[in-house]
Amino acid sequence: MKRVGMMGLALLIILTCWVTPAAAEPFWITDAETDQPLAEQLTEDTPPWEEAEATAADPSALQVNAASAILMECGSGQTLFEQNAHQPLPIASVTKVMTLLLVMEAIDDGRLRYDDMVTCSARAASMGGSQIWLKENERMSVEDLLNAAAIVSANDACAALAEHLSGTIEAFVAAMNERAAALGATETCFVDCSGLSDDGRSSAYDIALMSRELIGKHPDIQRFTTVWMDSLRDGQSELVNTNKLIRFYSGATGLKTGTTSAAHCCLAATAEREGLSLIAVVLGSPTTNDRFGGARSLLDFGFANYAVVMPSVDEADLLPVRVLHGTKETVTPVPPTPEGVLVEKAQSGRVETRVEMAPDVEAPVEAGQVIGEAVVTADGATLARIPLIAAAAVERLDFWRALWRMWGAVTAGQIA
Repeated sequence: MKRVGMMGLALLIILTCWVTPAAAEPFWITDAETDQPLAEQLTEDTPPWEEAEATAADPSALQVNAASAILMECGSGQTLFEQNAHQPLPIASVTKVMTLLLVMEAIDDGRLRYDDMVTCSARAASMGGSQIWLKENERMSVEDLLNAAAIVSANDACAALAEHLSGTIEAFVAAMNERAAALGATETCFVDCSGLSDDGRSSAYDIALMSRELIGKHPDIQRFTTVWMDSLRDGQSELVNTNKLIRFYSGATGLKTGTTSAAHCCLAATAEREGLSLIAVVLGSPTTNDRFGGARSLLDFGFANYAVVMPSVDEADLLPVRVLHGTKETVTPVPPTPEGVLVEKAQSGRVETRVEMAPDVEAPVEAGQVIGEAVVTADGATLARIPLIAAAAVERLDFWRALWRMWGAVTAGQIA
């Protein structure tokens, strides 16, 4: 009996050591969506998709092994390449693009702060899949939860943020669908905030729209989406990014991976070089190398073929516009805020800008009212029309001010 008791004690000690990480050793949290060993993830020099030759500047050379794909330019929203881009498909954890968008919108409009503390519920702690092993009643900052959601695709972190922001996950999912509709993402239906369920659907095009809104209007998200490795809980939980482009692709800025048996391997990838910001979405790739390789091919194609130029407007061409029946005779146009214009690289040296102003405008004129435009062209084709606006308001003449103006003209000899 004594021998059996000693054996039980030894077994208990072994199990305790196995389940509980030693305090001195960090607990590594990696991608639950891949079967690649941790050591290989940390030491991999060059993945197979990175060794492939860069995509030529020819759309026919694109090789995207996926059910659906799209390449979109972030600034203009122009589609540069698409492959079955409007088919609704399961998207796995790419769902979190919308989750991150709603959280960043709440932070940027003041409803949420990075240092707000979030208490994890029992439901959030039970999410499963990719996670940071939150415990019920554990408290963690919004910033750390965002870090976990963006880097290791933590489902429990997303659930905790959703409940904190909307009260319940169901209310947050309703907000996700409302926001998708507002963006024009009509091929999307979310059923959770993490992508654990394969019942949710979206298309490559819709995901590109969401990614554009997130990256374009909330650049602070890149504090999280560009991190390859980080830690939580005072270094006790180490994070390794699920998006290998962050480590291996120059200019990568994000964004989100996703994998389930129904969705297969998915990726919303973003990158920026020399002012050109691109979004590549790949859905339903058979392997993780296919999704990263497909996204890389799309991004390579975009950077090889396109550029962003900054058109210039000669202020000498911004002549005052006559105001009819106004308290002032003219209104001055304001030079446009510099905006990049997407062009094919072959055209980048032949971009021209001309100013077209209205011959006159009727009072009242509001400050900011469009009174002309700068037309950007290349090889005779119009690339963009940039509004030129009134610098100041001009009120309409009332009867007495019109009479006074006429009297002044008479006394000055301007009217016989």
